[in-house]
Amino acid sequence: MTTTEWITDIALVLIVFRQLREGRLDLRTFLIPLGIVAFVAHTYLDSVPTAGNDLVLIGALVAVGAALGIAGGVHTRIRVVGEHLLIKAGAVSAILWVLGMGARMGFQLWVSHGGADDVARFSVAHHITTDQAWVAAFVLMALTEVVTRLATIFVRGRMVNGRQARTTAATHLAPSLDRTP
Repeated sequence: MTTTEWITDIALVLIVFRQLREGRLDLRTFLIPLGIVAFVAHTYLDSVPTAGNDLVLIGALVAVGAALGIAGGVHTRIRVVGEHLLIKAGAVSAILWVLGMGARMGFQLWVSHGGADDVARFSVAHHITTDQAWVAAFVLMALTEVVTRLATIFVRGRMVNGRQARTTAATHLAPSLDRTP
C-alpha cells in the first residue's frame, strides 16, 4: 500500500471518530466525507468492469456499503439545541463505520501480503475478470456507505427539525388560543 492509500484509508476511518464527540450538523458534516470519497473515486476508479461476474461482485459490495451506511446513519443521535441540530455517532454507528472502511483496508493489506493468489483463484472460479473489478467494488462500497450514511442523517435531521418546528409552533399558538383570564 502506498502512503496515499494509507492516509486516505485512515482519514476515512477517522471521520467517524470526529463525530463521537457531539457537534453541529452543518455543511462540513457532509462535505468532508464526500470530498474524501470523491478523491478516492477519482484516484482509484478508472472504470467499472462489466464482464463475467464483475457486476455481481460490485453489486454485492455496494449492497453491503448501503446496509452499513443506512444502519450507521440510523444509529447516529440527532437532537435539536436552540436553533441547531447536533449529531453524535453512537457506538454502533462507529463500529459499523470502522467495519466497512476497515474491511477495505484489511483486504488491501491481505492482498499485498500474501493473499493475492487466493483472490486470483477465487476470481477465476467465480468469473471475476480483472483486479479492477475488486478495486471498483471496494471503492463503490466505500462511496455508497458514505453517501447512504449521510443521506440517512440528512433525512433524519430534516424529520427532527420538522418535528421541532411543529412543536414550537404549537407551543407558541397555545397561549393565543387560550381565552381564559
